[in-house]
Amino acid sequence: MLCMKLHLSALAPGAVQSEIRAMSVLAEEAGAINMAQGICDTPVPAVVLQAAQDAIAVGANIYTRLDGILRLRVAVAADWERRRGYSVDPEREVLVTSGATGAFYAAAKALLDPGDEAILFEPMYGYHAGTLASMGVVPVIVPLAYGSWALDIDAVRQAVTAKTRAIVINTPGNPSGKVFTRFELEALAAIAQEHDLFVFCDEIYEHFVYPGHQHLSMASLPGMRERTVTFSGFSKTYSVTGWRVGYLVADPRWTPSIGYFHDLYYICAPAPFQHGCAAGLEQLPQSFYDNLIRSHLSKRDQTLAALTDAGLTPHTPDGAYYILADSTPLPGATATEKARNLLRTTGVAAVAGSAFFRKGGGENLLRFCFGKQESELDEACRRLHSLSDSKMVAAYDV
Repeated sequence: MLCMKLHLSALAPGAVQSEIRAMSVLAEEAGAINMAQGICDTPVPAVVLQAAQDAIAVGANIYTRLDGILRLRVAVAADWERRRGYSVDPEREVLVTSGATGAFYAAAKALLDPGDEAILFEPMYGYHAGTLASMGVVPVIVPLAYGSWALDIDAVRQAVTAKTRAIVINTPGNPSGKVFTRFELEALAAIAQEHDLFVFCDEIYEHFVYPGHQHLSMASLPGMRERTVTFSGFSKTYSVTGWRVGYLVADPRWTPSIGYFHDLYYICAPAPFQHGCAAGLEQLPQSFYDNLIRSHLSKRDQTLAALTDAGLTPHTPDGAYYILADSTPLPGATATEKARNLLRTTGVAAVAGSAFFRKGGGENLLRFCFGKQESELDEACRRLHSLSDSKMVAAYDV
């Protein structure tokens, strides 16, 4: 007799693998160049790598405190004071996490209740919306102006209800590369204070900001420190996405509960890798970060040129290392079909823009990641350039 007690949870039937992960799997199977996922496969800084290896060798291979090793928390606090201009307490306001994703999950679990609403901006990073929905928190989506990705502050005000508890900001943003301006952040800060809202600010791409733009932390604005939870990490900056070391900075009223949930779900970030990331903060000079920007600016412009030549009109990002490009010329009824056709024809994997919009949105966009090693990016751009060849375009009729 069939036991009807065995079934999926109420959430599971609607949960599917993210399109980013799906395209990465397809890229691996096809031996393609993966411009779909933000893997960031450039070389790890030597001091970061050596410190992690040394930590393993001397036995730093056991659980850490739930808030992370003191060395890394002190390094994060020093970095904040150096770059943001104000001090944070490494014992009470800094929490080392299992990536910025783990930081976001634990903070949302500690500070939001099922039925609460949180405002997100579209195009959005799907993990933010998915994480909230998995907890019964309702994502309320406010679209940014298409192409310029400018904030409509009136639309934000209209989205606030009695159930709104938080605003989620990603700056520099994934997938658009948008860097929120001071004016936009100040306007959002005013709304947060008026309605007594938390602000969750994902700043994982803070070191990838291009000329003409400036990264500003919401927590540094007047009246925002106590209500802002800032997430960041080392995955992108040090090219260690597989190490899963991130952190958050928050008011000491919130960190104990956030730490409880992080411990419950993740225990701690990998111990030796925390030492590696601490060494990066302690030892890498400003020139490392300056070179990082210069290198990615060059890669951005190279990719923009290749996409333009291919007839896939790109939107120039202010920061991060992603480009949204108009995929209208490609065959396919949806962005997912267009991405798969592009993969099949050129061996270059991109992500359907629909992964970053509500249902029906983003079907004319693909996202390309240019955070790649130079030789691989060169080859990817060569393949994209080939789309301008009429024979290659004809081959698309699949």
